Amino acid sequence: MTQSARNHFLRRPRLRLAGVLGAVALLGGCASFSPDGGFAPVQQTAKDRLGKDLQWARSDADREAIDQRVRELLAKPLSVDGAVQIALLNNRGLQAEYHELGIAEAELVQAGRLPNPGVAFARTTQGGEVELEWLLAINLARLIAIPLFMEVESRRFAHTQLRVSLQMVSLAADTRKAYLHALAAEETVRYMRQVMLAAEASAELARRMEQVGNFNKLQRAREQGFYADAALNLARAEQAQRSTRERLTRLLGLWGAQAQFTLPERLPDLPKSTVDLPDIERLALEQRLDVRGAKLAAEQTAKNLGLTRTTRFINVLEVGAIYNTFNDAPSQRGYEIGFELPLFDWGDARVAKAESIYMQALDRAAQTAIDARSEVREAYTGYRSAYDIARHHRDQIVPVRQRIAEENLLRYNGMLIGVFELLADARAQIASVNSAIEALRDFWIAQADLDMALIGKPSLTAPAGPAAAAEAGGPGH
Repeated sequence: MTQSARNHFLRRPRLRLAGVLGAVALLGGCASFSPDGGFAPVQQTAKDRLGKDLQWARSDADREAIDQRVRELLAKPLSVDGAVQIALLNNRGLQAEYHELGIAEAELVQAGRLPNPGVAFARTTQGGEVELEWLLAINLARLIAIPLFMEVESRRFAHTQLRVSLQMVSLAADTRKAYLHALAAEETVRYMRQVMLAAEASAELARRMEQVGNFNKLQRAREQGFYADAALNLARAEQAQRSTRERLTRLLGLWGAQAQFTLPERLPDLPKSTVDLPDIERLALEQRLDVRGAKLAAEQTAKNLGLTRTTRFINVLEVGAIYNTFNDAPSQRGYEIGFELPLFDWGDARVAKAESIYMQALDRAAQTAIDARSEVREAYTGYRSAYDIARHHRDQIVPVRQRIAEENLLRYNGMLIGVFELLADARAQIASVNSAIEALRDFWIAQADLDMALIGKPSLTAPAGPAAAAEAGGPGH
């Protein structure tokens, strides 16, 4: 090869290759990452549905801002709204879910990138003659399908945003319920300790009266039994207090000194009336994130089915530019196209699989809608029943027990009844107050279940049955 031919060969392919790579880089730059990583819709969901702030800790500055906000909320007795806000900011499991957005967005950006071209070089000699061959190839099928892949990944990204939003509101509902359980458990411990003191005083008085001959063994054993039951119920209440508090601590993402947060002394008061929701099923189907997610999944599967049918015959299609040079002949230029012949695999298996997945997605979407209707009805009836029960405790049972206690105190002062009857009535009154606390707790939990049922799939909590309530009431109930 002459020097001029060699220079021609070295110059022309490089110029053309640089031009092709420049065009590829320019077109590939159209697919880029968003500034917030797709986090804005999740933030907006938290603000619209919960009235709370979200922050994705992607830097040390973000983490410091979150820690500062948590310290401010923990500086005073923790309210239920404060607990939910801390969980949404500080729960590391939720922060881990946010990275699913980054993964989905990366796949979306990757789907919009042009395929990298392939370059091949060959040098052969025959009888002293040198032949050089350059080949630049690009996957044309992948290039043509970029808009389809982009649409599929866009829907998948939107589905990921819905799923992360649902995880966020589920955490808020779980935190609200855990807070109510922890607060009610502390109130229960407080009243169980009063029952314990009353039973202890009764048992000690019975022991002394037996010693002086004013009490028989049966009477003393009865009072001792009341004391033993009170001690057992107090131990159970304290264990429930520790476990409910630890569950709340986990949801809040707290540890170390932060875990020593303080709670208010009592549950919020019962509202004056309940919320009337005559069209609750329609609201659930319009607002629930899991229903929207199921619909979006069915649409995404349908798009994937269309993509499968489109590319079934052009599964492998490549186009390439050829440039050959010879030392004793003119250069050759041209192109080549290669594709896979569908002689054995016509793509019908892939299409059948996609169709089955699509029908599966439709059935799942239908079942999600059915479940949503039933769950929201159950949550609403539970909410109304819990309100009626809590109001009955507040307006009927506790006032009656209080009037009985006042009358017994007058009778005791008039020496018409003894101290043991007075102590037994005090135990019954405290137990009725404890039952009222549990009924109030169940109402607020039912309220949390109803709120969640209007947003996403709730974790419905069945109220305690009569046997459980009687056991929780303690001795003398």
